[in-house]
Amino acid sequence: MRFVVVALLAYLLAMSAAASALPTPPPGSAVLAADTPGKTPSGAIFTGPKDWWIRTTGKFVVLTAPEGDTHVAIVDVGKAADAGKAAALAWSLYAPQAHHPVDLITALAVRDGWDERKVVEYETSPNEQLSITAESFRSGSNWTVVIVDGHNATAEKRGAAIGLIFQSLRPAGYKRETFAGLKAHAFDPKRVAELTSFVQTSMRELDVPGVAIALVDRGAVVFDGGFGVRELGKPEPVDAHTLFMIASNTKGMSTLLLAKLVDEGKVSWDEPVTQAYPGFRLGDDATTKQVLIRHLVCACTGLPRKDFEWILNTAPGTPASSTFAQLAATQPTSGFGQVFQYNNLMASAAGYIAGHLTYPDLELGAAYDAAMQNLIFDPLGMHETTFDMARAQSGDHASPHGEDVDGHTVTAGMALNDAIVPYRPAGGAWSSAYDMIKYVQDELALGRLPDGTQLVSAKNLLVRRAPGVPVGEDAFYGMGLIVDTRWGIPVVDHGGDLVGFHSNIIFLPDAGVGAVILTNSDNGAAMRAAFTRRLVEIMYDGKPQAAAQVAAAAAQIKAETALARRRLVVPAAPALAAALAARYTNPDLGHIDVIRKDGKVIFDFGALQSEVASRVNDDKTVSFITIDPGLNGFEFVVSDKDGHRGLITRDGQHEYDYAEAP
Repeated sequence: MRFVVVALLAYLLAMSAAASALPTPPPGSAVLAADTPGKTPSGAIFTGPKDWWIRTTGKFVVLTAPEGDTHVAIVDVGKAADAGKAAALAWSLYAPQAHHPVDLITALAVRDGWDERKVVEYETSPNEQLSITAESFRSGSNWTVVIVDGHNATAEKRGAAIGLIFQSLRPAGYKRETFAGLKAHAFDPKRVAELTSFVQTSMRELDVPGVAIALVDRGAVVFDGGFGVRELGKPEPVDAHTLFMIASNTKGMSTLLLAKLVDEGKVSWDEPVTQAYPGFRLGDDATTKQVLIRHLVCACTGLPRKDFEWILNTAPGTPASSTFAQLAATQPTSGFGQVFQYNNLMASAAGYIAGHLTYPDLELGAAYDAAMQNLIFDPLGMHETTFDMARAQSGDHASPHGEDVDGHTVTAGMALNDAIVPYRPAGGAWSSAYDMIKYVQDELALGRLPDGTQLVSAKNLLVRRAPGVPVGEDAFYGMGLIVDTRWGIPVVDHGGDLVGFHSNIIFLPDAGVGAVILTNSDNGAAMRAAFTRRLVEIMYDGKPQAAAQVAAAAAQIKAETALARRRLVVPAAPALAAALAARYTNPDLGHIDVIRKDGKVIFDFGALQSEVASRVNDDKTVSFITIDPGLNGFEFVVSDKDGHRGLITRDGQHEYDYAEAP
């Protein structure tokens, strides 16, 4: 499903308001004291999230977020001609006065006893700041429809809870698939071939130029290698030693460094961060005091994702200390420990604090790099892994790829990826399948290296996997690692995403099996969950679902790209572009220089620049949207008023106003 991630700034500033500002529970609703199993009137089962309100009326159940402005309705439609008509019937029962034009209907892979699943997307204008979608589930001849009806800021913040509702919805009488108590197969050559064949088929379906994988079974690497090419138009193949940016998979290795320091007595998990590093503070003093070392990468502090400042306003040479300056200006938008909210700046702080505790006399970035090299990479034998961008790109490395505005896979630029350098503990490492599987081996061996020495104690290594905030059904976030038990066995994994680089590490502790997948295209993101599913299918003879998952994702990507393209004017409409100012500024995001060249309009942010397309929205507002591969999708809405020209851009929970420069 596709949410336009936007926010109401005034709402965020009111998060610490008095109880009198809290919303009133909807009539007939009861609050859920914990995640609670429920049933629709027809018997479909689901789980209602903790702290949400629930009410059942007629043919539907409505779950309302604590903010009161976002609702998930589960509607028993019964018989309908198709998924679109089922969704229309659901709306007529739930909110007959609502009307949003249907944008797109696409199929999803079937699972959990459903015979058909389709998502219905609706057209909204960016200034409405709405998340409106429906998903139609068919069992036999009967349809159940789940409607999301709310504000973008809340839907983004409560995304894990909304995911719980969708993931837990099953038809009456369905028995969940489980591998609990089963012994995993050995990763023999036949099963290795099945997984590598799946990877190659998925690459073709998703148009991914290159992939590297590595597989380990009970301490032994049973495969490491690559498929496809490092860069389109060039013959060099991907191999086990090809370097990819691993993005957020750097986080788990940063917390491994913290575990090492806990072993050495240099810090404790329960030490206040301000004690370990007095320069640490957040935009809220009370939250600052609550943050312990164990909370730095827990995604549980209430701080929202806040990436636009480092993405759009990171100049070459930005110091590592910028992490702490940005955190000091970031306000929490939920209670401590209340919900899952991913925050890259907190993970960046974790790594830099660990580096500082190791080498207190070095600059923060240099200290972190040295600590990771000497305490993690070298002992693990990860000699190819580096934070040095120039070194990584001077040898066997993959180039990033993305889609152009017409959906063709092309080479993408590295400018946005370069912006992660000052925040590299959150996602700046380059590594290979050959190196990354050594990290996975160490996780499976509970910190014991192949020579028998203990890199990190099992106790402190496992603290990183302790259940924290839920990220969906039967899945929890630890410290840069997710533990998922939906199939009755623990599956530990984590993904990484930067422009043109999407990766995953996966390990099954009970089976002693692990895997790494590294891809060099934005469409590679659609391979990750399916790769994990296929791994589990092969190990435990699971139902064959992974291939359908990839096929559905490929079709959905094509359909959404085509839909977006139909609404865009490329190059930007001259009459609309003529009204743009020459330069805009924002105190947090810096500047935009509007460049007109060869009939194109280019937004230049300093370190980044992209051509923009224009779009007239349903409410007649005008948007300019970046379209360069790797930078596509940043939206700027014209906000001219009272003779002053302006632009607005929004991330999940923040709104940024650009004003015309004097």
